[in-house]
Amino acid sequence: MTSLLRNNVQELKGIGEETAIQLGEMGIYTINDLMEYIPYRYDDNRLRDLAEVEHDERVTVEGKVHSEPALMYYGRKKSRVTFRLLVGRYLVQVIFFNQPYIKKQMNLQDIVTITGKWDKNRQTITAQKFLKGPQQMSSDFDPVYSLKGSITNHTLRKFIRNAFQLHQSKIVEILPSNLREQYKLIDRGQALYHLHFPDTVDDMKQARRRFVYEEFLLFQLKMQALRKFEREHSKGISQKYDLEKVKAFISKLPFPLTAAQKRVVNEISADMLSPYRMNRLLQGDVGSGKTVVAAISLFSSVTAGYQGALMVPTEILAEQHAESLSELLEPTGLRTALLTSSVKGKKRKAILERLETGEIDILIGTHALIQEEVNFLNLGLVITDEQHRFGVQQRRVLREKGESPDVLFMTATPIPRTLAITVFGEMDVSIIDEMPAGRKSIETYWAKQDMLERVLSFMEKELAKGRQAYIICPLIEESDKLDVQNAIDVHSQFTHFFQDRYSVGLMHGRLHPDEKETVMKAFSQNELQVLVSTTVVEVGVNVPNATLMIIYDAERFGLSQLHQLRGRVGRGSEQSYCILLADPKTDVGKERMSIMTETNDGFVLSEKDLELRGPGDFFGKKQSGLPDFKVADMIHDYRALEVARDDAAQLINSKDFWKDAEYQTLRNYLESTGVMQGEKLD
Repeated sequence: MTSLLRNNVQELKGIGEETAIQLGEMGIYTINDLMEYIPYRYDDNRLRDLAEVEHDERVTVEGKVHSEPALMYYGRKKSRVTFRLLVGRYLVQVIFFNQPYIKKQMNLQDIVTITGKWDKNRQTITAQKFLKGPQQMSSDFDPVYSLKGSITNHTLRKFIRNAFQLHQSKIVEILPSNLREQYKLIDRGQALYHLHFPDTVDDMKQARRRFVYEEFLLFQLKMQALRKFEREHSKGISQKYDLEKVKAFISKLPFPLTAAQKRVVNEISADMLSPYRMNRLLQGDVGSGKTVVAAISLFSSVTAGYQGALMVPTEILAEQHAESLSELLEPTGLRTALLTSSVKGKKRKAILERLETGEIDILIGTHALIQEEVNFLNLGLVITDEQHRFGVQQRRVLREKGESPDVLFMTATPIPRTLAITVFGEMDVSIIDEMPAGRKSIETYWAKQDMLERVLSFMEKELAKGRQAYIICPLIEESDKLDVQNAIDVHSQFTHFFQDRYSVGLMHGRLHPDEKETVMKAFSQNELQVLVSTTVVEVGVNVPNATLMIIYDAERFGLSQLHQLRGRVGRGSEQSYCILLADPKTDVGKERMSIMTETNDGFVLSEKDLELRGPGDFFGKKQSGLPDFKVADMIHDYRALEVARDDAAQLINSKDFWKDAEYQTLRNYLESTGVMQGEKLD
C-alpha cells in the first residue's frame, strides 16, 4: 500500500467530520480501508423469465402497465399503490408500499422495469424500485454493503468511485507474477474495482477468484511461517528409538493395525526421529484406535531412553487409559503409573519419587500431572487426549516438564479438513480415517415424539438382556422459553416408570466433579442401568455394556455433537443403537436427522455439519480461532484453501522467497503480522 492510500478518508470530496465518524464505525479510516470495504452481496438486476423465478426470490422484470394505479391509505401515514403489469405472458399485480407519489408517475400502457420480491402463489411483486421505459437498472449487479448511521448504499458507492478515480493506480500488487500467471489471476487494482463496479458475471467471478486466493495465501503464509519459526527456533530432541523392538511390539498386539494406523504411526515416528520438536494433532473417530497409536508412540519413546506422559480430562478416562495401556505395555517390561487427584498420601509420594528417579516409564493422569511437585527424570513425549478440553496454559505447563519433549494432541472430535488446515495450520495433522475390521456400526433411527411408547418398549428389551442405556436431554431444568425436555423431569419420569426394576441415575453440568465421578463409576459398574444426562457424557466415557442411547429433542444438536454422543455406545461386542427423538420444524433439522441415520463416519458428518451450520457455529464464535475473511468462504472455496496452503508451505520453505525482490510485498506482510517476532527465518 502506498503512503497516499494510508491518508485519512476525509481527504476525499464530500466526506466531512461527521461522515468520517460514521465511516469509522464501519472500520473505514483511510482511503485504502474505503477501497477494500467489500460488498457482502450483489443484487442481480438482469431481466428474468418469471417461469424460472422461485417463490420469495428477488427479481427484475420489464412489462406494460395494464391497469390504472390505485392508491389506498391505511393506518397512520401508511399507503399502498397497486396496478397490474403485463410481463410476457404473465399478468401480475405490483404493490408499492408507502410511496403514494408512484400513482402519478405510472400511466396505462407505460413500459416500466420493476425490481422486487416475487410471490409465486399470489402472482404478486412487492416492488422495491422501478425505472420508466424499456431499460434496465444502472448496472446488471448492484453491490450491497454493510452500513451504519445515515450512510446509504448509494452514498458509499459515490465515495468509493471517487477514491478509485483518484487513486486506483496507486494500489500495490501483492501477489508475485509467477503465481498470477499460474492461476490466471487478474491484477489487484482491477480485481478490487470489479468487486465494487462489476459489469458482467465474469467480472465478479474473476475479481472474487483473485481475492479468495489472496486472502487464503496470506493467511496460510502466516500459519506456515509460524510453523517454520516454531519448529526451527524451538530446540527439540531426536528420539533414536529401537526399531526392531518397536516392530516386535506391534507384531504381538492382539489385533493387526489398520492401514490408517500404520500411516499415522510412521508420521509420528518420523517426527520423533527429527531434531525438531513434534507438534502434531491426531484425529480419529470414536473407536478408530487412537489409544494403540499412543501406546506404540510411548513405547518407542521409552526404547529411546525417555519417559512418556498421557494427560486426559477426567479421572474415569485416566483410569480407563491406565488399564488399557498397562495391559499393552507391562508385558514388555515397561512400568506405568496412574496419577489423579484421588491418589493421595504414601501412594502419591511413592509415585512422585519413582517418576523422578526414572523408575516409572509412562505416567497417565489428569491435570494432576501438571502440578509443581510432579518431576520427570527425562520426559520425551507428551500426549494430550481430547486436547480442546485443556487450556493452552495447562498444555504448556505439561510440555515444560521436560527439555522440549515431542508433543502429540489427540481428539475424537472429527474436525473437517477445511477447518483443520485453517485453525491448526501451524500443526501437522494426522488422521485415522479407517475403522478396525469387525467393529459393528451403531444402528441409528429417527423417531418422532409420538413414537415414544415403541421406543420405551425397545429399551425394556435391551435392559432385560442385561444391557444399559443413556438418555440425553438438552436442558438441566424446565425453561419457560424453550419447549424441550429437561434432565431433571426426564429422570423423575423414568424413575417412576421403572419403579424397582432398574436403577436410574442423573448427570448434568451443575454437579460437583466428585459427584459426576461417583455417578459415572456407578454406571460403568452397572449399579445404574439407565443414565439420564445432559451432554456432559459427550467425551471420554467407556461403558462397553451400554448398547442404547436415546437423545431427546435431537434437532437441537449439531451433527458433530450428535455423533460424539452416539459414540458413547457401540464400545462392546454387542450390537448398539441410537434413537433420535425429534420433531424438526425446518428443512435443515430434517436433513440433519436423515444424515445421522445414513452414516457413522464422523468426518463425513463434520463436513456436512460445517455446510449446514457454518464455521462459527462449529467451534463457537468466540473460541473458533477462525480468521475473518472479507471475500473467501472456507466451506465453498475449500479447494482454493488447500491450493493456497500448499503454495504457502512451498514459498516459506524455499530460499528464493526470503531473498528475491518479487516476494518483497509478501515478506513485508509477514513482518507486519509479527509472526517472525523480530527475527529472520532462515
